[in-house]
Amino acid sequence: MRRLLLALSSVLVVACSNVLGYDDIQFESEDGGAGAPGGGAGGGSSGGGAAGAPLGGAAGGGAVGGVAGSSSGGSGAVGGGSGGATSGGGGGTPSGGGTTSGGGTGSGGAPSGGGGTSSGGSGGGATGVCARWKADRADMSEGTWSGSVASCNAGDISANGRANALKIVNLYRFLTGMPEVTNSASMDASAQACALMMDANNSLSHTPPSSWQCYTATGAGSAGKSNIATTPGVAAVDLYMADPGNSTTIGHRRWILSNSLGPIGLGTTNTYSCMQVIGGSGSAGKPFVAFPPGGEVPIQMFTASYTSLDSTGWTIQSDSISLSGAQVTVTDAGAAKPVTVTQLQSGYGSTHAIRFNPQGWTTQAGHTYSVSVSGTSQPISYEVKVVSCN
Repeated sequence: MRRLLLALSSVLVVACSNVLGYDDIQFESEDGGAGAPGGGAGGGSSGGGAAGAPLGGAAGGGAVGGVAGSSSGGSGAVGGGSGGATSGGGGGTPSGGGTTSGGGTGSGGAPSGGGGTSSGGSGGGATGVCARWKADRADMSEGTWSGSVASCNAGDISANGRANALKIVNLYRFLTGMPEVTNSASMDASAQACALMMDANNSLSHTPPSSWQCYTATGAGSAGKSNIATTPGVAAVDLYMADPGNSTTIGHRRWILSNSLGPIGLGTTNTYSCMQVIGGSGSAGKPFVAFPPGGEVPIQMFTASYTSLDSTGWTIQSDSISLSGAQVTVTDAGAAKPVTVTQLQSGYGSTHAIRFNPQGWTTQAGHTYSVSVSGTSQPISYEVKVVSCN
C-alpha cells in the first residue's frame, strides 16, 4: 500500500505558542492521536502516523498507507508567524495509490480584492481549459532517478520528471486562478535528500531520527517542511489535491493552492517523494480560493486520483475572510443540491477553510453548480461549470 505523511507547523502568536494539531489518517485503521502543546507525539494506530509534535516540531512517522506533510511554515498567522501544514497520514490503495496530508492557503480572486463573487478560476473558457488540461497531462512520466539507496546516494531525478511534477502543480493553480510557482535548485536538493531517507527506511516521518539509514541533516530538515508520500513525485500531486484521509484539514490541497507557496522543492526516488512547501516567499494575496473553482473545470479533475473530490470534499479557503459561520448553498439549474459543511482546522496553508460534501448527488459534466456562501465576513458566490475534456 502507498502512504503519505504531512508535517506539523507551529505558529508564534504574540509570544505565545500555538501548536497546530494535524490529522494522521490511514485507510482501514483508526486515526493517530493528537498530542498536546509542548508534548510528545500522539500515538498513531497501525497504518497511521503520529500526531502532536511540540512547538516547532514536526509530525512523526506514518504507517502503511499514510501521508506526511510539512512542518513549520505557512501563511496567515498573527504577527508574521506562519500557519501549520496538515500532518495526517492516509491509507494507501492497491495499485500504488497513497493519500495526502498537506494543503496550502489559497484564495480565489475576487474583484478588486473584495470578498467577491469570483472564485479565481482560470477564465480560459471550456476550450482553453481542456487544451491546458490535456497538454499538461500528456506526459505524466516520473523521470529517471540517478541515486541509490544501497550507497545512500540521493542522486537526482531527470529534468523531465521534475518538470512534469511542477507542471501538474501549476495546472491546478492555473485552474484556480492562482499564479504559477517555480522550483528552487537548493530546495530540490533538500527534498531529494528527504526522499532518499524515506525510501531507505521504507517509512515516512517529519522528524526522522539520526539513527535512520542514509540520514542527513539536510534531508531531515526538508522532511519537516514537506508533503511526503510513498508515490513518486508526479503521481503525488493528484493525490495531494484529492487529499483523502484528511477530512479535518484537507491540508495538502491547501498548501498547493496557498497564497504563500513558492518556490517549492521537488525530490523523488522511484517510490518515495518529498514536495517542500514551507519556506517560500509567495504573496499571491487572493482573498479566497475555491476548489473546484468557479468557471470551467474538467470533469476529469474530480477523479484524477483514486478517490473523487465529491468524496473528500469541495473546499474554500482564505486568509482574510472568516468562514467560521459559513452556510453553503449549492444549486443546479435552480434545484437545491444538499451538502454537509465542515469547518477545517486553521493554519494548514490558510487561516480559514471549510469543506462541503455533496449528499445524494455527484458532480456531472454539462452541469453548472452555483455556490453561495453566507454567514461570513464577506459573501462569496461563484459558478462551477463542469465540462468534459475527453
